[in-house]
Amino acid sequence: MSAAIGADEHYDVVIVGGAIMGAMAAYFLTLDPAFTGTVAVIERDPSFAQSSTTLSAASIRQQFSIAENIRMSQFGLDFLRTIKERCDPETEVSLYEGGYLILATEKGLPVLEANHRVQKAEGADIDLLDPAELTATFPWLNVEGLVAGAYGRSGEGWFDAHAFLAGARRAAKRQGAQLITGEVVSIERTGERIAGVTLADGRRIACGSLVNAAGPRAGRLAGLAGIALPVEGRKRCIFVLHCRTELPRLPLLVDPTGFWIRPEGAYQICGAPDPVEDRDPGEDFEVDWPLFEETTWPNLATRIPAMEEVKLVRAWAGHYEMNLLDHNAVIGPHPEVANFYFMNGFSGHGLQQAPAAGRAIAEWIAHGRSISLDLDVFGYERILANRPHAELNII
Repeated sequence: MSAAIGADEHYDVVIVGGAIMGAMAAYFLTLDPAFTGTVAVIERDPSFAQSSTTLSAASIRQQFSIAENIRMSQFGLDFLRTIKERCDPETEVSLYEGGYLILATEKGLPVLEANHRVQKAEGADIDLLDPAELTATFPWLNVEGLVAGAYGRSGEGWFDAHAFLAGARRAAKRQGAQLITGEVVSIERTGERIAGVTLADGRRIACGSLVNAAGPRAGRLAGLAGIALPVEGRKRCIFVLHCRTELPRLPLLVDPTGFWIRPEGAYQICGAPDPVEDRDPGEDFEVDWPLFEETTWPNLATRIPAMEEVKLVRAWAGHYEMNLLDHNAVIGPHPEVANFYFMNGFSGHGLQQAPAAGRAIAEWIAHGRSISLDLDVFGYERILANRPHAELNII
């Protein structure tokens, strides 16, 4: 269909969601010589004040349980390492490869070891350390109850999410993508095709294809097209701390109790999942202060005794786009509504995998398949079949 009835304008591809997923899809589409069409990226809030991208802990790892997740993050790492050449010399993401350290008790050891075998098979630079090696490498760490830790020697760390997003959007715009401010309130579907969208201000935009890059709102957006997608927001709080005692070589540490912590300049940031996580937070971005006082801090001080004396500087809350089926991404075309594309449900690892997801979506649209990586395991078909393909390392 060339245009929706009464549409104000038409684009070959409309991407709903202008944060890092939408930006990467637009970047790779406009970069692909096989694609000669027009691209529009629609974003409801170009300040990104409540975006999962800008409110994330902005970290990257290769410690996953599924090979395809490792490969996607490896491409994300390469993109970040070469972003000045890929986007522009102004883009400085300050990538610091400080490593991840995922700790395990006896109960968690079999999973840690199985994951490590997958990671090593994919070329990840991850070492398994026993308690003595953990103590020698991280003398500030209390290893009581631990039997091992998986430590990323390279290829894991953290970066500036704001700079990454800004650079990606600049590059996509320079390559021809149109960046539109607006909120999609309805989707026009004609049979098994998406014909266009309507914005809150009444503007109607026709499209040849629609890409769902709506983050925690992805399930609601899919619903506008009559498509079921089990993706909802889940709130995560991040606390900024100042520890008086120096913690040399502090990586991004993930404890068996669920908390994580990493350096952030002269401070540290940490977080933990809410023990009661059963609702979409909607517009709730309030910090859950008791989460720190009652659970996170006691566990943190047990694992790192120096944290018994710590100053809580500030905190913020953001939203994961959680795939309720299996905590894994949904990527690619709908099997029946073939011009509706998913890049959703990354469950906390979307920022690092956005380059690979954007490249895959661009290849599906321009070439009819994902060429660079086989990502069929993340297809929507498993949603229809209620067939989980679970990622075990969700942080």
